[in-house]
Amino acid sequence: MGIGDRGLLDWLDDASAERGLYYANHGDGWDFWSYRDLRDMVLRTAAALRARGVGDGDVVALVQRSGPGFAATFFGALAAGATPCTIAPPFAFQRADDYERHSAHLLSTVRPRITVCDVESQERVRKIAAATEVPEPVIYDELVAGVAPLDGPLSPPETALVQFTSGSSGFSRGVRISADALRANLTGMRRWLGCTPEYPAISWLPVHHDMGLVGFLLNVVTTGFDGHMLQPDHFIRSPQRYLRRISEQRIAMTAMPNFGLSYILRRVRPADLEGLRFDSLRCVIIGAERIDPGVLDDVHALLGPYGLDRGALLPAYGSAEATLAVTGLTPGEGWSTREPDEGDAGSLAGTAVVGCGRPLEDRTVTVVSEDGDALPDGQVGEIVVSGVSIADGYVGDAGSGSLSGTSIGDRLRTGDAGFLRDGQLFVIGRLGDGLKVSGKMVFAESLETLLHRRGIPERRVAVLLGVRDGRPTGVAVFAGVQDGWRRAAHEVLSEWLGDAGLLAVEVPRGGIAVTSSGKPRRRVMWKALCAGAYEDTTRPLTPEDA
Repeated sequence: MGIGDRGLLDWLDDASAERGLYYANHGDGWDFWSYRDLRDMVLRTAAALRARGVGDGDVVALVQRSGPGFAATFFGALAAGATPCTIAPPFAFQRADDYERHSAHLLSTVRPRITVCDVESQERVRKIAAATEVPEPVIYDELVAGVAPLDGPLSPPETALVQFTSGSSGFSRGVRISADALRANLTGMRRWLGCTPEYPAISWLPVHHDMGLVGFLLNVVTTGFDGHMLQPDHFIRSPQRYLRRISEQRIAMTAMPNFGLSYILRRVRPADLEGLRFDSLRCVIIGAERIDPGVLDDVHALLGPYGLDRGALLPAYGSAEATLAVTGLTPGEGWSTREPDEGDAGSLAGTAVVGCGRPLEDRTVTVVSEDGDALPDGQVGEIVVSGVSIADGYVGDAGSGSLSGTSIGDRLRTGDAGFLRDGQLFVIGRLGDGLKVSGKMVFAESLETLLHRRGIPERRVAVLLGVRDGRPTGVAVFAGVQDGWRRAAHEVLSEWLGDAGLLAVEVPRGGIAVTSSGKPRRRVMWKALCAGAYEDTTRPLTPEDA
């Protein structure tokens, strides 16, 4: 075992009784499930699924929080020869109607043979399943009650995972990940990070999202190191609990989006860190959204005095269509920033872009022009990925309800903008979330970064860019606007958008449309704006706001 290639179920053959998964409970303790215990649950789950009529290649939908039941259902589906598909539980959505619309689309897309849920999700999922004419969901404990385990796993399915895109540009799309692609991605991450069973890891990421599922849970289980798992709301209530666990258990690896680091900075003070040490951390993988270099600096300033090495902060880039990981910074190297060539698209003074490392083994990343021609270092274009672990395609009508520019063929056209420098990738944002000003592209994510630096927290503002009524327009959407925010928005947008029309939209706190992983659904909000959905709360963003 170590950093070599491993099959998705090879760990069942040598499941450890000493190592396994630790789950944070509702108190301040942790519940341990050894890999030997988990193996027995997996084989019992596989037998239960087959007894319920699940056949080779059928889809098993999981609507569960992170827990031993989720892990057993995921690997149990594979052991039964079926294809697991993870769907966000209701906790991931603030509004019931948004959740019902989202989940109905996902269930209608994959048409699962069975849906396995937890107790808190059952009633909501039952209602949605009835409306979409898919089988009624079953609670995990009821599924496996009284069932004897299989002697061993059945032949794995050709499609090892259906995972959904974030849906930031419309409805989520189901992506078909083959067993070979999933294994290649896990192997690539294992070798990139130098994973061995001696390195424990921790995560609070939701397991319905590719970063929490592939990047953490599947990586941890197939490699065989101890994994410590909190619910997302555990982290939100007390990031201090997460940090204490890192110190107490000498955790080596963790992962989160930029938002998680920002949240730690807002909620944790040096006094909370007294007696803690973070010198065991060798890999803090940061991805899933634009990375703010100021946040990286501030996190190191906060945790560095307690042992965190700057080289442990590892910006990375990936996508659901690439299974997950595409590029990553080498542990210990230390992150850096660069700007595109002077005068090129995307170059905003003061918004240098964080490097997301180099391609993992057997992957190639190029940046291309609108015509598809490869661009030289420093020039901004679309990020294109080729090589192993690219998805086989989309499930069903891939284009329905989606405004995404991503497409799968011989290569993966990501729809993301970025540039290369000395082999390292620098990611700017979504191509569809930009506006051309005086011949240069300005990206919404760059403007949001500037607003965050002016004191507006993440998840409290979103910038929309487009052409409305024939005029280039920039919009600041505020969730629970506070004094000074309009002034900051006017200063930033007027500086970078030239003669574009400027608007402010005010929604209640939590009213910014986001994906289940928290990304702003900018193009969805833009479409709603143009349709008049925000008419009562829209006003010009004028110099008077300054």
